[in-house]
Amino acid sequence: MFIVTGGAGFIGSAMIWKLNSLGVDRILVVDNLASTEKWKNLVNLRFEDYIHKDQFLKLIAKGDDPFKTQAVIHMGACSSTTETDADYLMENNYRYTQMLCRFVLGSDIRFLNASSAATYGDGSLGFLDDHARTPALRPLNMYGYSKHIFDLWALKAEILDRIVSLKFFNVFGPNEYHKGEMKSVVCKAHAQIRETGRMRLFKSHHPDYPDGGQLRDFVWIKDCVDIMAWFLEHPEANGIFNVGTGIARTWNDLAAAVFAAMNRDPRVEYVSMPEEIREKYQYFTRADMGKLRAAGYVAPLTPLKDAVADYVGNYLEKADPYLKA
Repeated sequence: MFIVTGGAGFIGSAMIWKLNSLGVDRILVVDNLASTEKWKNLVNLRFEDYIHKDQFLKLIAKGDDPFKTQAVIHMGACSSTTETDADYLMENNYRYTQMLCRFVLGSDIRFLNASSAATYGDGSLGFLDDHARTPALRPLNMYGYSKHIFDLWALKAEILDRIVSLKFFNVFGPNEYHKGEMKSVVCKAHAQIRETGRMRLFKSHHPDYPDGGQLRDFVWIKDCVDIMAWFLEHPEANGIFNVGTGIARTWNDLAAAVFAAMNRDPRVEYVSMPEEIREKYQYFTRADMGKLRAAGYVAPLTPLKDAVADYVGNYLEKADPYLKA
C-alpha cells in the first residue's frame, strides 16, 4: 500500500495521479475533507480507500502496520503562509509529521515529507539544501518555522540518511483550485484576465526590485511529482532536497507567460502589498538544484513558458480542469 497524506490536496492528489500513471492503484488517501472542495481532486483518480487524518494517526499510534505499507508520501499540512495559530501549526505540521516518521523508522517503509522553501527565510543565507546549514536558517513566518523545526528534529535525531524531506519552491498547476488565496498567481491571474482583461501584481517595497521585478523559482507540479516518483525508485537517495528549477524568474515574466498562453496582450496593474506581510515577504528565491542532480536525477525541468501554456491550455481553459488518471 502507498499511503498519501494530504491526498486530496494539491501536491498529494497530483502524486496520486502520477502513481496511477505508473500503474499503482493500491493507495490509501489520508486527509481531512471537511466542507472544502478538495474532494473534487479525487474524482478522476484511482485509489483503494480513504481515511480521516485523525483516525489514521490513532491506528499507527498502536505501533502496528495494518496496511502493509510500502511508502508514506506525507504531503498533508496547513500550507497557509498567513496562518497565525502557532499551536495549530506545531501540532498539524510538526508533531503529526514527527509521529508519521516514527511509524516508518525501523522498517523498510519509504518516507517522503513535504518541507518548504519558506524555511530559507529572507534568503540571506542562500538556498543550498546542505544539512550543515540547516540550523542557521531563520524562517520569516510560522508556517515556514513549522516545516523547519521538523528538519531540525530529523537532523538532530540523525535519521536524514533514512528519509527524504523536500523543500518545495513556488509550485503551480492543476488541482490547486480549492486553496483560495493560497492558489498560485498563475491560477488567480487566469481568472482575473478572463474577468477584467488584466491581472494584478504586488508593488515592490524594496529599493533593489522594481514593481513586478521580485524574483521567484516557479516549479511545475508535473516536475515535482516526477521528482517524488524518482525518490520512490531510489531508496539510496535520502536527506533534505530542494524541489525547484534552479532559475529565478520575475513576476512580470510569469504575467507575460499567462497572457501569451491566453493569446492576449499584457495588461498588468500593480497594487500595494498588505502591511501585514511586507516584513515577511520573500523578494528572491532560487533553488540550488546541485544536490538533487548529484544524487542522480537527470530529467529536464519544464521551462516556465511551457509549463504555463500546459496549465492554461490543457486545464484552466477546460470545463473539467482536474488531473485525470
